[in-house]
Amino acid sequence: MLSEQERHEIAAQSHHYPNNRALCIEALKIVQAHRGWVSDEGIADVAEALQMAAAELEGVATFYNMIFRKPVGRHVILLCDSVSCWIMGYDGLREHLHARLGIGLGETTADGCFTLLPNVCLGACDHAPAMMIDSAHYQDLDPAGIDEILAKYQMNEIREEKKEKREPPDGNTADS
Repeated sequence: MLSEQERHEIAAQSHHYPNNRALCIEALKIVQAHRGWVSDEGIADVAEALQMAAAELEGVATFYNMIFRKPVGRHVILLCDSVSCWIMGYDGLREHLHARLGIGLGETTADGCFTLLPNVCLGACDHAPAMMIDSAHYQDLDPAGIDEILAKYQMNEIREEKKEKREPPDGNTADS
């Protein structure tokens, strides 16, 4: 069942689209934003809300490569494997990411931080090779640049962990 927040966000977007079929990708993206990915249950929930057949929605979800049908890491790396990126060093960058993260294409790091996926084209052929992490685009990549980018994400992860572990302002903890 869709949460109230998911329902509210889908309803808020509905006026931008002529019908529910046109709204379905946006609705799937909303569910994914809340749940991290779109499960079979998520497909059924959206199908019910939009009064569409689940099979039809499944076809949309599996066609559109930005809808994740399996669990992914907190950050999704889309590595462009277009012809331009291949020519400009895709193989070396893929190998560098594999060595740096310990995962191959389609895999997620053991800590759940990163998922590495290939992408047909990110539209940055004039600045190849390119990748996206979440919604951020990175171009003219080399191994050192990738290391810098990943380090920023990993530092943010550490900061978030520290925030979550901080004690309340009064110094009391749940264990006290």
